[in-house]
Amino acid sequence: MTHSRNSSLATARRQFVDLWGQMAPHWGINRTMAQIHALLMISPEPLTAEQIMEELQISRGNASMNLRELGNWAIVRRTSVAGDRRDFFTTEGDVWVMFYNIFRERKRRELDPLLNRLVDCAAAAGNTAENPDEQAQHKAYTDRMKELAEFFSAFHNLFGRILEHPPADLAAMAKSMEKML
Repeated sequence: MTHSRNSSLATARRQFVDLWGQMAPHWGINRTMAQIHALLMISPEPLTAEQIMEELQISRGNASMNLRELGNWAIVRRTSVAGDRRDFFTTEGDVWVMFYNIFRERKRRELDPLLNRLVDCAAAAGNTAENPDEQAQHKAYTDRMKELAEFFSAFHNLFGRILEHPPADLAAMAKSMEKML
């Protein structure tokens, strides 16, 4: 797994790992988690935690915690190598399955709770303003909560419908939508 620090491949690999790490906040994960995922995506063979630690210059605890979380997202899994007792890690090989799993997990972790919280926020205001002077504010608030709930509910339903299909169908669906646009 050791690469010459001066080779163009090593430079390209480092650029990709850095890029993936920079994108992490946009995906709701931390930089190290994304960098581990990137490293595993571009590795032709499964890697040990020690190899990951060495390549990314991270601690064992950091590697362990992020590998466990990537496993929870179903995009990294433990595997074994014949004749070696160590745990190895690999990522999902099919990019459509990988992004399907990420999509499913983000819906579960972010969109589902958001909808529940919007309902709670709307309910907290009650049905009417207690003070007649607050009626306009109450109406503006409840109207906005209703709009937001409808907006995010539409995306929640769309994401749910997409996730009803197997990952293999997503590529065909995306290409079909691309032609429509």
